[in-house]
Amino acid sequence: MELEVRHLRALCAIADTGSLHKAARQLGVSQPSLTTQLRRIENSLGAELFSRERTGCRPTPLGRSVLSLARPLVAGMAALIVEAKAAAARDGGQRLRIGSTASRALAGWLRRLRQRLSGTDISLHVDVSANALLRMVAAGQLDVAFVHEVEGCRLLVPDGLGVRVLVEREPQFIAMARDHPAAAAPVVELADLAQDRWMVDPTVDGEWEGLRRVLGAAGINPPVLHGDYHTAASLIAVAEAVAPCQPTSLARDDIAIRPLRDDPLAVRLLLFHRPEARTELYEAVYADLAAAYHEAALRAGAYRQWLTSHKSPLLDAPASRCA
Repeated sequence: MELEVRHLRALCAIADTGSLHKAARQLGVSQPSLTTQLRRIENSLGAELFSRERTGCRPTPLGRSVLSLARPLVAGMAALIVEAKAAAARDGGQRLRIGSTASRALAGWLRRLRQRLSGTDISLHVDVSANALLRMVAAGQLDVAFVHEVEGCRLLVPDGLGVRVLVEREPQFIAMARDHPAAAAPVVELADLAQDRWMVDPTVDGEWEGLRRVLGAAGINPPVLHGDYHTAASLIAVAEAVAPCQPTSLARDDIAIRPLRDDPLAVRLLLFHRPEARTELYEAVYADLAAAYHEAALRAGAYRQWLTSHKSPLLDAPASRCA
């Protein structure tokens, strides 16, 4: 078996994330497929490159040696692709490549950008991993990235990236079944959810660590399910689980959205950009994101009530200055 760039990229992803599951999500493949690929690579080399431990995957001495050779090759290929695409963009007109973690402001943001930058080729890359998006900005694969940073879990920001804070502290709410006893109150006590199964997506950078810290500080240890939030919604609706959610989440007939007392869970919303990005373009991108977030915040009833009770400047600030 001859090693190809895609194999080297897989090895780097496993080393960077420390997990076959997270690496598979980052690469956009299934975990069984990535596991099989790793096994074939190791078989072709005649030795293990990673030791499988309960806490994840760690490179063996041979693995570290292979990675030291693989990383420059992967970076070189990424740079080649970026330069080729940049040359094509110069020939074909303006381009704006956006990266983002999940957000209900995305639709409004894209709508505003397309109206403002008519004639610009605007693309969107959504990823659960904020750190992966930041690496793509640093590598020149994205122009900007809108991400969230879980409180207490700092992002790994590559050197040289520019950043602007959209929201310094956004509280995370709780999604629960509409007939959950705690849903009768406008604000939920964390202790009232101690017996519920909580669902969290461990592939979202900092998500599980942040939740575990908050639950531990409250002295509760509920059962936890690991899975994506699309699956979580179906379980929440039938009272099989509760889960943290963005405050811009919209309630449904079968799901209630409530803030937690004293807002123990929170994130920072950040917009990163390449250092060489044009200032006027970046300011326009930020202004449209701010307006879209403001729109999404006021559309969500529970969040609008929270903003009102906290006398937040976001409630009535000009859309272009809602940070």
